[in-house]
Amino acid sequence: MKTFIAALVLATTVITGFAAETAATVSPSVAKDSRCFEMRTYYAAPGKLEALNARFRDHTCALFKKHGMENIGYWIPNEKGSDNTLVYILAHKSREAAKKSWSDFVNDPEWKKAQKESEANGKLVEKAESVFLSATDYSPIK
Repeated sequence: MKTFIAALVLATTVITGFAAETAATVSPSVAKDSRCFEMRTYYAAPGKLEALNARFRDHTCALFKKHGMENIGYWIPNEKGSDNTLVYILAHKSREAAKKSWSDFVNDPEWKKAQKESEANGKLVEKAESVFLSATDYSPIK
């Protein structure tokens, strides 16, 4: 799984490196009129992965939807040494929509309350990574 995630991150870095903000520089292999995808990887604090999963299950997923983000999927890597990792993918209408959705989400009083309550015994996430993805013209999901 680590190899898969590393390959996906590398591939997305290459894709996003070629897919610029303007239409003039977009790779011909990038699907036109596709949503913008965001792959996020969270590294939970030791012993906090289940609390992080509970926060997503009970609060975060619904708040993402409320703020215009589509929950595509959530995964826990099976590889040894990845027992504190959560990987998920969201879809946005555009990169600009993603920026607005994230701003609205982090400023939502409901999110602030859920975060504060879930972190009463310490932070749940030590590190978070985000990679934006563009679907290829041959991708089954766009």
